[in-house]
Amino acid sequence: MPTNVIVCGAAGRMGKLLVSVIHEHAETRLVGAVEMPEHWALGKDAGEVAGIGAIGVKVTADYAALATPDTVTLDFTLPGAALKHLLIAAASGAAIVIGTTGFSAEQRAEAEKIAPQTRALIAPNMSVGVNVLLKVVADVAKILQDGFDPEIMEIHHRFKMDAPSGTALALGRAIAMAQGKDFERQAKLAREGITGQRSDEEIGIVALRGGDAVGDHTVVFAGFGERLELTHRAQSRECLARGAVRAALWLPQQKPGLYAMKDVLGL
Repeated sequence: MPTNVIVCGAAGRMGKLLVSVIHEHAETRLVGAVEMPEHWALGKDAGEVAGIGAIGVKVTADYAALATPDTVTLDFTLPGAALKHLLIAAASGAAIVIGTTGFSAEQRAEAEKIAPQTRALIAPNMSVGVNVLLKVVADVAKILQDGFDPEIMEIHHRFKMDAPSGTALALGRAIAMAQGKDFERQAKLAREGITGQRSDEEIGIVALRGGDAVGDHTVVFAGFGERLELTHRAQSRECLARGAVRAALWLPQQKPGLYAMKDVLGL
């Protein structure tokens, strides 16, 4: 029996792709498409908005009317909207997968408090490859603690609203955890002017924005006389959509709690 899926942010770049992938997937069925109040897509067929033709699902602003225990939601909206949807999902017993990035520390803390009330998965990047990279980077960071400086570079399209990317921050936190560092204290998100000598404790992150870059992330472990670079390049958003659908198929069978993509992949 197909998994019933709701897409929040259905008229956005990721939302339209998710609608298409869910409609094509034999194990999923789109039962709801949500957008913000007064959005131009409200009342339109979600399939037509996504460019795949009519599929009989209208875009609505009333998420609460759709969220039921037998549904799983894919949310790629903005932090404030995602938190509201998480609250509704928790109240209704609906499973929810949140791929939204840009949460403040306070918003993330609130999300982590609410999430265990239902089956929730929150991940800054749904790509299978990126989540394997997170595991590999943590393993490498443990080995290269002495004499190697960790730095992270990322580039995304010019329309991305937050910087650094949620994935870059997750990579930084993976390094910090592996090396016993306090990421919030040691992260250097930008350097300018006379910065002084780099300390051993720093984890540097630089964000580039331009064009239509889907998202590239490179982690550099820079030593003396050598450096190791680990890179993931997203060739299209399809890798994010397919990872999200994989999570949506896995989550409904789990007990209430907060999960990550590493749980889906068994990493």
